[in-house]
Amino acid sequence: MIKTFPEKLAEYKRDGLIEQEHFGFIVHCNKEKIIGFAGETNNYPFYLRSCAKPLQASLLIDFGMDKFFNMTEDEIAICCASHAGEEIHTRAAQSLLGKIGLGSDALKCGLHKPLSKTEQKKLLLNGEIENVLQNNCSGKHIMMLGLCKMNGWDLSAYDDINHPLQKLIKQKIYELCDVRQNYPVTYDGCGVPIHSMPLFNMVKGYLNLFCNPVYEKITSAFLNKPYIIGGEDRTDTKIIENSKNIIAKVGAGGLCIVVNIEVQEGFVVKICDSDMKTREIVVIDTLKNLHWADIPVDKTIKTIHGKIVGEIVTSF
Repeated sequence: MIKTFPEKLAEYKRDGLIEQEHFGFIVHCNKEKIIGFAGETNNYPFYLRSCAKPLQASLLIDFGMDKFFNMTEDEIAICCASHAGEEIHTRAAQSLLGKIGLGSDALKCGLHKPLSKTEQKKLLLNGEIENVLQNNCSGKHIMMLGLCKMNGWDLSAYDDINHPLQKLIKQKIYELCDVRQNYPVTYDGCGVPIHSMPLFNMVKGYLNLFCNPVYEKITSAFLNKPYIIGGEDRTDTKIIENSKNIIAKVGAGGLCIVVNIEVQEGFVVKICDSDMKTREIVVIDTLKNLHWADIPVDKTIKTIHGKIVGEIVTSF
């Protein structure tokens, strides 16, 4: 069994006492080599989770799905998104689904409450329940259905690991990420296969995607439509909106991959306990340390009355 040695990345302090400690890894690299890191992974593989979405979406360019269905930039963005389930997201998803000629019942991503707190309140006040298009992975599933429709593949089994689409996705991800051996594969929360690899390979895959003119439409969708990529209170949206030439994408399990397309470098943060607040602070502080962006982030610890009683301090 490979042993990893995560580093303490953040402390939550109240009146000088450490109340919480969060450990994890940071890997900063270019396409060829690791430039800096926090924590030692020993090339242990982690699942890509939703960080796989733009890599998976590269196939829509490879197959010309963008042209075949005359996709808008909003629709390309929704295919890469872990969206908050707001109207802007469901509208883009429904638009693409309509172009493909399928109903929402074809999606196999399942139901969950929208990630947007505002949207959750709207549903509650209107006595409504969530719909499948509000699933944060609905765009990815619509893209998969579109590729199946174009190629005459079975629509009902697009989520199966042995489906032609899923085999091609694995091949494409391994190609972009320069993965040269098989790593564990499982099913993601939304029910489709998800692959694992070392953190360095994840960043290399993003650099090979977002710094390649072939995939310029995907890069432009991230830079021009950051709210569709995430939405209300989403870390990747905050980063893209408040920086220049920076791509960011979060994934479950405490992941966030960031690419500076101007200098063609990137980094990945992995928080071991998957704490989302810690992930956001560590990512934003890493951006500041690299002099890539200076984005405001609230590091205070407050009571429910708003009184400041502590602070969050990054320690890497």
